[in-house]
Amino acid sequence: MRVSFTEHPASVGESYVEHLRVASSFGGAMLLGGVACLLHGLLPFLFTRTGSTTVARLYQRMVTNRTAKPDAAPGQTVTG
Repeated sequence: MRVSFTEHPASVGESYVEHLRVASSFGGAMLLGGVACLLHGLLPFLFTRTGSTTVARLYQRMVTNRTAKPDAAPGQTVTG
């Protein structure tokens, strides 16, 4: 059972707690960006760039800034 909690975080070069922190920060940003998009749909003059800015920032963090860590499998890149 313990492996279920550590296998994926280890595959991206993180401990369970590090992965919890990073994943939670992504989830929180997505939730806030989603609420801003819903409000923008109702009131188009509000949050005109929030959704696209949120996506761009998350993409930057997850994909563009991805670096290989020493404990990554050969050919695998992990987030930092």
